[in-house]
Amino acid sequence: MDSKPLPNDLDACHQLIAKLQSQVGQQATELSLKDKLIEEQAHSVLELKADHDKLDEKVIELNLKLEKLLKQLYGRKSERRVDGEGQLFLNLGEEPTPEVISALEEAIREAEQIVDDAEEAKKKRRKKRPEQSDRKFPEHLPRYERVVDLPKDQREGLTLIGYDEVETLECTAAELKVRVTKYAKYAYVADKTKGIVSPERPTGLVEGDRFDASIGVEVVAWKYFYHLPFYRQQDLFAGSGWTPSRSTLQNIEAAVEFALRPLAEYLRDVLKQDRTVGCDDTGVLLITPKAMPDLSVHPRRERIGEVLENAIRLGKPSIKANMWGYYASRLPLVAFDFTVSRHRDGPDDVLGDFEGNLIGDCWSGFQKINVRSDSRIIFAACWAHARRKIDECRSAFPVQVAKLESLIRMLYEVEDQIKDLDDAERLARRQSLSRHVLDLIAEYLDSEAMQSPSVLPKSNLGVAAGYVRRHWQALCRFTEDATIPIDNNDCEQLMKRVATGRKNWMFKGSVAAGERAANLLTMIGSAIRNDLDVRAYLDDVLRRTLGGETNWSAMTPQAWKAEHPESIREYRADERRQAADRKRTRRARRRLLNKSTGRR
Repeated sequence: MDSKPLPNDLDACHQLIAKLQSQVGQQATELSLKDKLIEEQAHSVLELKADHDKLDEKVIELNLKLEKLLKQLYGRKSERRVDGEGQLFLNLGEEPTPEVISALEEAIREAEQIVDDAEEAKKKRRKKRPEQSDRKFPEHLPRYERVVDLPKDQREGLTLIGYDEVETLECTAAELKVRVTKYAKYAYVADKTKGIVSPERPTGLVEGDRFDASIGVEVVAWKYFYHLPFYRQQDLFAGSGWTPSRSTLQNIEAAVEFALRPLAEYLRDVLKQDRTVGCDDTGVLLITPKAMPDLSVHPRRERIGEVLENAIRLGKPSIKANMWGYYASRLPLVAFDFTVSRHRDGPDDVLGDFEGNLIGDCWSGFQKINVRSDSRIIFAACWAHARRKIDECRSAFPVQVAKLESLIRMLYEVEDQIKDLDDAERLARRQSLSRHVLDLIAEYLDSEAMQSPSVLPKSNLGVAAGYVRRHWQALCRFTEDATIPIDNNDCEQLMKRVATGRKNWMFKGSVAAGERAANLLTMIGSAIRNDLDVRAYLDDVLRRTLGGETNWSAMTPQAWKAEHPESIREYRADERRQAADRKRTRRARRRLLNKSTGRR
């Protein structure tokens, strides 16, 4: 305000005071409005910041999901990690126990020996060159000769001194033959009322004995071993001169499964005699029937009826059924089971008389199986699943993930060291070494690095850590029983047979078709686990079954393997052994690298 001389009269003073009060009131109102505006702007800023934080969190989550999807599409199948600049190494503490020190020294000595052996074997392979005889084809293969000579006009004045022999392997289409079996018929000449006498006819695969067991074996092996659907099998048979319809091939498959069903059920029962069984599942598309099938005698009629009735009522063209795989820890057997949904009634039914350990992922149906079975079944969790969940958080939390994975890797290195020991020694090593590493994992999960503001409970790493904490007791169960493996990878590998087949035959047309597939996969999967010639095994047991033999124990793959050493596929064991040797060499070199850097 401009300074003005004070008026002399009292009225003028009052007017001036009133004017000044009006100006003060107006300025106070303006200040109040500005304060409200500032407050509103502050709220807007806070809201924008909160929105920005949420967007940042969403971006991180989406990037992790994108990375996970890209890995699933284009990433390597192996979960093995190469140590990099930011990779942490395992530290077993400032004051390790004498047992731990002794085990570490033994591991280093073993690693040095493994690397030396690998280098020596590599030098021998370089020096050794395959001889000409190694390249010859097997002697039992039939051979025929073809002579290639010079034209007659070029042979004048020349003397034949010999031939250069070149062996070339040929392949022709499968040969189909029709066996005509003549059954003699005799009649009583003196008494025609006695009818005709003929030799007893054996039980055929189908009515009328139109197809030999070898045809049934080819159909089943092509579908569930080579993963060829019926329409491709038509082309293969057509190349040999016979074009069957798809319904004919389906009837042949059903006949083979009907004959082998008791043996498949026996194998499933024998598998449950093992102390530890792994279980996994995968989805299979099931076509919804137009009308409810007859389930009056089916043992699972209630659950199947409930699912199918609901699908028919809703007009669903198909439903997602499930194929379950079971892998015995010690017995060389596998088994499959088919259910119309991913419900716990499947494992509960199959494992109804099983007593022992069940290893699998932490699906809700497995978690309470010990309660449902009155502690008859003890659940053990899979460390591969836990590691996979942690590994998915690598890009957002590289330091924490590197530390946790280095500790988990140490658990696997202990398993690698003790795999050839007996059960008592293996269990002792697990309780001393593996328990020590598990304590370090639990300690790190509760450390400040995992409690930082960036590791929120709902973040990917927070969820992964929560998964490990919730199932900690089940994850540690492998240290209580030597028969429990550290993970369920063997059973997961088993389910790849179903996944590969599913990409070819696409779906199952009925519940009966799914159950047939489970029984045939049980037979074929058990034969593969015993490194058998699948077709030779199926052909022999099918003929014996059709002949009336019921000694199922003599027809198990392990018993059949002992009687037919010529049908063992030795190259499968060689490939597994070579892969295991490569893995051991990599781990040994990593341990030596840790030693050279002064880290454990």
